[in-house]
Amino acid sequence: MIPFLALLIDHLFGDPPNRFHPVAWMGRFLAWGMDRAPREGRARPFLAGAALTLGGALLSGLAGYAWARAAQRLPRPLNWLLQAIALKSALSLRGLTDAAAEVETALEEDDLPQARERLAWHLVSRDAARLDASQVAAAAVESVAENASDGVIAPLFYYALGGLPAALAYRFVNTADAMLGYRDAQREWLGKAPARLDDALNWIPARITAALIVVAAWVAGEDARSARRTWRRDARLTASPNAGHPMSAMAGALRVRLEKVGHYRLGAEYPPPHPTAIDRASRLARVASWTVSFLLLFIAHGRFTRSNLPSKTS
Repeated sequence: MIPFLALLIDHLFGDPPNRFHPVAWMGRFLAWGMDRAPREGRARPFLAGAALTLGGALLSGLAGYAWARAAQRLPRPLNWLLQAIALKSALSLRGLTDAAAEVETALEEDDLPQARERLAWHLVSRDAARLDASQVAAAAVESVAENASDGVIAPLFYYALGGLPAALAYRFVNTADAMLGYRDAQREWLGKAPARLDDALNWIPARITAALIVVAAWVAGEDARSARRTWRRDARLTASPNAGHPMSAMAGALRVRLEKVGHYRLGAEYPPPHPTAIDRASRLARVASWTVSFLLLFIAHGRFTRSNLPSKTS
């Protein structure tokens, strides 16, 4: 019930202002640590990044544990609601699809500079200044696919494994990778530990997300067979061990070519995406996310039913 409620809250209300958002608090903590971390050499920045990431993940997990324990003392509907609010803070589907829609709208209005700005501001870390319209659309589709994994499926996966502590600890690690995992002079070694840990934590969720995109393609009338084929063929073409899985499945489902020039080309036999592919990708991300929530709801209902069956007496 809690994952379903968390997605419903996200759908109805989106993200809260940063001053109330736990992920923004995580970001401020990471910025504080980054300002104070050593920058000379390799070992000291690496150890500082590892300590910052593991310490923050531990604090986030403890906060999730305390919140869940407090909520569990309340009547069930209120308990579910409070835990769902906390879990919603670890995921963002509406924020992702709203950001993608802004890029699509700008492209449809032939405002390429605005589309590039919206893409770089909300969705990608790459330099978007020289991307043409189809490349902007491709980058937006890629971001929807990858962030459906990192920003929705993975938090729900870790919630299913370890409740709020696991979901919030995962979210901290993912945020640390997003802020520190760059190969520039300041963060090359500081970000090594969060980047590697994030890769490990996303190994299973990324593959689950790709499989869910295949299912979502079948449900939404896209090309599920092409999604499965392209996923199996192109998933390892990206430098990331995980991002290529949902991205290649999305490329096949939409029958579009997703290319980062000089790095990878997914679905090479298909044409570049039209701006409308962004909305289609968002629809698949929503179907995949709600599929997980209904699956977890079904599992929780089964457990609840079994726990309330009368015990056998001898």
